[in-house]
Amino acid sequence: MTSSLQAVEKLIHPAMLGDENSSKKTAREVFTEEHKELVKEGEKWMKETASSCSVVAALIITVVFAAAFTVPGGSDSRGIPNILHEPSFMIFAISDILALFSSISSVLMFLGILTSRYAEDDFLLSLPRKLIIGLVTLFFSIASMMVAFGATVHISLSHKWNLVIIPIALVGCVPVTLFALLQFPLLLDMYSSTYGRSIIIDSSWRELASCDLVD
Repeated sequence: MTSSLQAVEKLIHPAMLGDENSSKKTAREVFTEEHKELVKEGEKWMKETASSCSVVAALIITVVFAAAFTVPGGSDSRGIPNILHEPSFMIFAISDILALFSSISSVLMFLGILTSRYAEDDFLLSLPRKLIIGLVTLFFSIASMMVAFGATVHISLSHKWNLVIIPIALVGCVPVTLFALLQFPLLLDMYSSTYGRSIIIDSSWRELASCDLVD
């Protein structure tokens, strides 16, 4: 919304930005008043999205944190994993750590959205940036968690059912793919509107800006 206001302000001569219309209101005051409901709807959508995603991220934290203390393959009397030097165990350990830290980062981003002031200027950069980072880190945590799951399956079944590992790994890719397909359009729109060019204002916008905002 604020980006729209900035685009409209570019159409107005700088000396006229403080001018008032017949109702004694400046262009910014008119714009803010006309978009009150849009701000409320944006705040509601942001809070609902952040709440839902933070629940998912919190569940991932619980899972990967517990997995860190459940060593696949068992440990010796000193607590050292029996397969410490196996490549599959290293993959499990690294991916589990990455999943933990990325999910924590995701929760912090969504928490920042929930505790935001939701001022008009926050919708320009602060809130979209937090949502983008939150969704990206959430995707990364899901992907890392599934890699850790695949490594665990390989450790557990590689000596018995080698042929089962590949189908399980393919099934494990389904959640990651679904998340990417469902959220990528949103991420693309958020990125383009936040970091891309301002909205394109056609002749009707120019007429509206010149006639309605400043008489």
